[in-house]
Amino acid sequence: MSYRRIGQLIRIPVVGALLASCALGAAACDRNEQDTTITVASVDFTRDMERLVGDFQRTHPHIRVKFDFLPESVLRNRLPKDIADEDGRYDVVSIGPWEAPIWASRGWLTRLDVLASQGDYDVQDFIPVVRTALSYRGGLYAVPYYGESSFLMYRKDVFAEAGLTMPERPTWQQVAELAARLDDPGHGIAGICLRGGPVWLDLLPLNTVILTFGGRWFDEKWNPQLTSPETRRAVQFYVDLVRSSGESRAFEAGPARCQAAMQQGKAAMMYDTTSFAGRLEDPKTSKVAGKLGYAPAPVVRTDSSGWLWTWALAIPVTSKHPQAAWDFASWATSKRYLKLYGERLGWVGVPPGSRLSTYRLPPYRNAARAFLQPTLNALNAVNLTRPGLHRQPWTGTSYVGIPEYAGLGGRVAAEISAAIAGRQSVDEALAKAQIFANDVVDGGGYRDRDRERDRDRDRTGV
Repeated sequence: MSYRRIGQLIRIPVVGALLASCALGAAACDRNEQDTTITVASVDFTRDMERLVGDFQRTHPHIRVKFDFLPESVLRNRLPKDIADEDGRYDVVSIGPWEAPIWASRGWLTRLDVLASQGDYDVQDFIPVVRTALSYRGGLYAVPYYGESSFLMYRKDVFAEAGLTMPERPTWQQVAELAARLDDPGHGIAGICLRGGPVWLDLLPLNTVILTFGGRWFDEKWNPQLTSPETRRAVQFYVDLVRSSGESRAFEAGPARCQAAMQQGKAAMMYDTTSFAGRLEDPKTSKVAGKLGYAPAPVVRTDSSGWLWTWALAIPVTSKHPQAAWDFASWATSKRYLKLYGERLGWVGVPPGSRLSTYRLPPYRNAARAFLQPTLNALNAVNLTRPGLHRQPWTGTSYVGIPEYAGLGGRVAAEISAAIAGRQSVDEALAKAQIFANDVVDGGGYRDRDRERDRDRDRTGV
C-alpha cells in the first residue's frame, strides 16, 4: 500500500471526527477557524455564488472565500490531480454524479451525513433521485447546487404557424417528422438543435437515444455493445436527424451553442437539459421567452428517457479547513440561498432541481410556471439503476460509471462528431468506438473482476 493511500485512510476518520465535533460545538470550531481562507473550485457557469457571497460573509466574518471558476474540461482534469497528490489547494469542489461514487470509493471525499443532518439544513428536502446520485454505499458525499434531467423544448408559435401539434408523450420518430417539416434554413430556423460536438458531455442526449432504442455501451459482463444492432440503429437515427434537420455545423455544437440558438429563435425544437428552461424564459436574455412548450424526453422502447445530472459541492479529504468548507457548502446549497437568489438575481433563474421546497415557493412557482412541472416530472421519471431495457453493472443514466469514461467518452464523441460532419460513416465510427471500449475493459480488468465474482458466487452460493 502506498504512503499516499495510507495518508488518505488515516485522514478520513480524523476529518470525520473533526466535522462531527464542529457540528456539535460550532463555537469552538469558529475559534479555530479565525481568519480562515477557503478556496472553492467550481464550473464557470456557477459564478452567481460569488455575486451572493456577501450574505455568507456577513454571518461568517472569519471566513474569506476565494473562487476558482473553471471550464468544465479544465475542472475535470485539475481536481483529481489536486486530490490524489494531496495538494490541498481546494476546500470545496464542484462534482457530479459520475465523480461522486468513484471518488468516494477512492477515499477522496468527506462523508457529509452527520453535518447535513444538523440544524435546519434539511437533507430530506433534496429531490430524492439527486440525493441518491450523490451517494455511495448509503453515505452522502456531495450536496446539490442544482439538478437536471432532459426534456424537449419547442416553439409553440412556430408549431401554431405550421399547423402542428406536439404529442403529449412524443416518440423520436414523431420528433424526426416534426423537425423535417419545421426545418427552414432559408429563414435561419433549424428543425431541431442537438449536441454533436467531440467531447463526452456532448454525448448526453445521444446516450438517452441509445438507451430508449434498446442499445447500451456494455452488457452486464462488461462486453462492449457499441456495434450491436440496437446501438447502431440509435446512432444512425441521431446522425441522420442532425444532418437532415439540425443546426448548421452540428458537429461543433455543444450545450451552450444549442441554448444560444434557441434563445435567438434559430431552432424550432431542442432536446437538452431541463436547466436551460430558466434562461430561455428570461426576457432579458431570450427572444423566445413565453413562446415555449415543454414535452417529456422522446422515447422508442422505454417508458421514459431523460438523463440525470447535478453539479454539487463536495469537500475533499485534503481540505485544510473542513469546517469552514462545510459552512460555505451548506450555505450555497441551502433553502436560504435559493430564496436569496430569487430575491436578488431573479426568480426565473433560481438554480433548479435540487430542493423540493423550491417548487413550493410562490414567487418561483409564478416565474417558472411554464417549465416547473415538466422539470419535476422529468426528474421523477429517471431510473438510475436501469435507465434502458437492460441491467447495467453501474449506476447512472448517460455515462458509464468507471474512471476511464472521461477518456473513452471523449474518443467516442469525436468519432460520432466526425460521422455527423460526414467524414466517416456511422458503422466506421462505431467500429472504432467498439475497439476503444474493449481496450478500456481489458486494461481495467473489468471482465476479470466480473468472472471472479461469478466464481465466488458459485463456490459460496451467495
